[in-house]
Amino acid sequence: MTENLTKQDFLDKVFDYENEQEWNYKGDTPCIIDFWAEWCGPCKMVAPVLEELSTEYEGKVKVYKVDTETEQELAGVFGIRSIPSLLFVPLGEKPQMAAGALPKEQFVQAFNDVLGVAPVTA
Repeated sequence: MTENLTKQDFLDKVFDYENEQEWNYKGDTPCIIDFWAEWCGPCKMVAPVLEELSTEYEGKVKVYKVDTETEQELAGVFGIRSIPSLLFVPLGEKPQMAAGALPKEQFVQAFNDVLGVAPVTA
């Protein structure tokens, strides 16, 4: 299940950018953060894929969403210029940003390569 993040949720669960200079992910599970907006067509294409992945990777990867319209400060902190933008956050490493509506296979590949989470076997 995907979870919408407010700025405060982000500070509590992901990274307290107001008080820390160096990236320090607070979670205990790798995560992906989808920066999106209601009016964005490609975002609507990504949403069901992320819902599917959040179920398939439950307990292995957290899937967060940030509405760039209501959380403009967060979007600004990460320099979001186009949406959807996706922040892949591995444990103990720097996050990596990807832009655009990725197909499911690319998400699975990134989960494996960036987050270090093996594909779910049927």
